[in-house]
Amino acid sequence: MIDHEETQQDISAPLIDKQKEKETSPHYSDDVSSSSQSENSPIEQVALTVPITDDQSLPVVTFRMWVLGTLACILLSFLNQFFWFRREPLSISSISAQIAVVPLGHLMAMTIPNRVFFKERKFECTLNPGPFNVKEHVLITIFANSGAGNPYAIHIVSAVKVFYKRKLTFWVSFIVVLTTQVLGFGWAGIFRKYLVEPAAMWWPHNLVQVSLFRALHEKEERAKNEFTRNQFFLIAFLCSFAYYVFPGYLFPMLSSLSWLCWIFPTSVLAQQLGSGLHGLGIGAIGLDWSSISSYLGSPLASPWFATANIAAGYFLIMYVVTPFMYWSNVYKAKTFPIFSDGLFTSDGQKYNISAIIDPNFHIDFNAYEHEGPLYLSTFFSMTYAFSFACLSATVVHVFLFHGRDLWQLSKSAFQEKKMDIHTKLMRKYKQVPEWWFFSILLVNIAATVVVCEYYKSQLQLPWWGVLLACGLAFFFTLPVGVITATTNQTPGLNVITEYIIGYLYPGYPVANMCFKVYGYISMKQGLTFLQDLKLGHYMKIPPRAMFMAQVVGTLISALVHLGTAWWLMDTVPDICDRALLPPGSPWTCPGDHVFYDASVIWGLIGPQRIFGNLGHYSALNWSFLFGAIAPVIVWIAHKTFPNQQWIRLITVPVLLAGIMNMPPATSVNYNSWIIIAFLSGFVGYRYYRNLWSRHNYVLSGALDAGLAFMGVLLYLCLGMEHVRLDWWGSDADRCPLAKCPTAEGIVVKGCPIF
Repeated sequence: MIDHEETQQDISAPLIDKQKEKETSPHYSDDVSSSSQSENSPIEQVALTVPITDDQSLPVVTFRMWVLGTLACILLSFLNQFFWFRREPLSISSISAQIAVVPLGHLMAMTIPNRVFFKERKFECTLNPGPFNVKEHVLITIFANSGAGNPYAIHIVSAVKVFYKRKLTFWVSFIVVLTTQVLGFGWAGIFRKYLVEPAAMWWPHNLVQVSLFRALHEKEERAKNEFTRNQFFLIAFLCSFAYYVFPGYLFPMLSSLSWLCWIFPTSVLAQQLGSGLHGLGIGAIGLDWSSISSYLGSPLASPWFATANIAAGYFLIMYVVTPFMYWSNVYKAKTFPIFSDGLFTSDGQKYNISAIIDPNFHIDFNAYEHEGPLYLSTFFSMTYAFSFACLSATVVHVFLFHGRDLWQLSKSAFQEKKMDIHTKLMRKYKQVPEWWFFSILLVNIAATVVVCEYYKSQLQLPWWGVLLACGLAFFFTLPVGVITATTNQTPGLNVITEYIIGYLYPGYPVANMCFKVYGYISMKQGLTFLQDLKLGHYMKIPPRAMFMAQVVGTLISALVHLGTAWWLMDTVPDICDRALLPPGSPWTCPGDHVFYDASVIWGLIGPQRIFGNLGHYSALNWSFLFGAIAPVIVWIAHKTFPNQQWIRLITVPVLLAGIMNMPPATSVNYNSWIIIAFLSGFVGYRYYRNLWSRHNYVLSGALDAGLAFMGVLLYLCLGMEHVRLDWWGSDADRCPLAKCPTAEGIVVKGCPIF
């Protein structure tokens, strides 16, 4: 295991020192035994942040919890889906709701009558059981977590309805969205013993929320010339709310300041190098929180060692591999833009996808032969190479660095083993039976098979595809979960799922999308549930109450996400169609474009004609081997130089997976994110520790919340009325030549001919 205690000082948030904790913390009591201290988590960040006592008398499932939890889930589901179709798809974390519900909880505690219903009977209850407490606050946050993540299956809906322009009914869409979300419960139940109970599986992001819970519920007096955390949150929220009117409406160029393009307005090379949206982004920066946090989440919550790995992977692909491949003209690279998620013909023109689809929504091979083979931009093809390498690197890394621990856990799964204090305290609660999870898993798989067979004309996926997708999710949940639980980054399964079904069942794009969603998102959703279970583990929430909140929150989230997406697709004219949208329109759907492109590459045309023996990119399959070798090199280096702790912090899957969001993410997103993450995780934490511990995570939540509310307000007041400004600052990049090819004789509209 990584020696977190000595080397990872990035997430620890000692909000209250030990002496002060004894004096002020409601979680701390003098009767905490020395044995409890000795049983504390071996991870320093957890030991400093998470309380080691539990008050079982606190009410958990309350009227306040249901009202505020449902409201938070609905609001976050709506906002995240609303922003997903925009050029900078802000992801609003549950931290915003976690902070915002505090005054509402206290207000309800003060105003709602405390009358007791059915007194001295079995169903005795009250709408107001007393002061608003931390445990019901945690359950509200679990509800909010359900709405914070966008269901991946929404991509299927947008791809079929908007891009392919085919029929897909609302209720079939809802069943697909719901089953992919709920399937993760089964994987979470199976792997609880491996990814929740062990202290080494510490889930860094949860410490952000634990720190905030303690900050919001422990009494705090305002020091002289300082703000309390609530005051700081309010000020930062108002500043974020007011500022977003500039990048969101008045001055969109703030999202990507590409100064090289301004200096060289007629140079294709300079704009390829300097464009933050369509090039390598040298010097490009974004002064817009949505640009900074769109794809990698808040940089204020990233452990510094993970940030360093992501930065290294980004530098490798953006400034080493891509320039070498492009200017060496590998795969006719100069015929296409250097950075694009588009699909091209051999002469650099946009590929006409609709021309190769027959009336049965299947590939027309005669038409494909007439159109010719499909080509990708240099950067797009290299991201697939990194994806291949990441997959094999994940399995090998977990085997080398965590294999012994997982083997010990497997052998002791049915034996009593040494537990840390948190696991011991949680054993006092009634646990969720294993059969609950297995029942949900089996019923959900059966329902998915029935739906796919009954609506085969719309979904195309055969029954064996559903079972194979579930098998892949089961196999990869544990190794990917270990990476996520220790680094806060999640390698994706999307490419390998596309690859497998593309070979087995080529020519059916919707089947490919469904297989990817059931194989990938069910695993990802399972990890989300596991992360929430670990949060409940840290905060001592009864497991059955956690289970209930997760199930209900998931049901609400699926309905609201799909309803919001359906509404936007019906009300925003030409949504996602970059050719028809007015200049500067935010509704460009970058994530959905990439998903659609992938469905064409892997589903409609198939990997054999692109990455196989019939395609131009077959050499990229060597990436699987390179990805398997890289962790071995790091492991050997660590064994050879055991005193060099920094070597073990090289996490190859994170290094390779860091760029998996590109495209649709662009260089300006990464440049800005890495700078802020460095200032927070390295400079702020190491040199301004007290300021960082008090305000870092609160600032992250405030920036998210202010931006979210102003973004929706701008759309409702101005966007829906089609009121827009058109001036020099309305262009988000001003690098029109960055999208031009540089090969001789290639003719593209708006580009010079070389």
